[in-house]
Amino acid sequence: MPGRTAGCRLGLRERPGEREDRALPAKRYPLPKRFSAALSEPAYARLRRLNARYGYGNNYLLTVLLERLDELADQEALDKIYAEFAADYGAPPARGE
Repeated sequence: MPGRTAGCRLGLRERPGEREDRALPAKRYPLPKRFSAALSEPAYARLRRLNARYGYGNNYLLTVLLERLDELADQEALDKIYAEFAADYGAPPARGE
């Protein structure tokens, strides 16, 4: 019958214009790389606050922050923060050590 869809076989009928009103499912942003990460208690608390505010999981929050880091932070400020961290806790070992 014209105007009927597969849903009608289940006893459901679409009203005229109803199909256009339905929102499409949101696209999923692919996250093909996985790794294990350890965080300090303050960093994890901040991540949880971001989760509560925006509703994204940890993987998406970290992805957005890292992909947009240049828009969010000044390079000189980052250099200073990493230098302070290295002064307090030491520089990370060279790769391959």
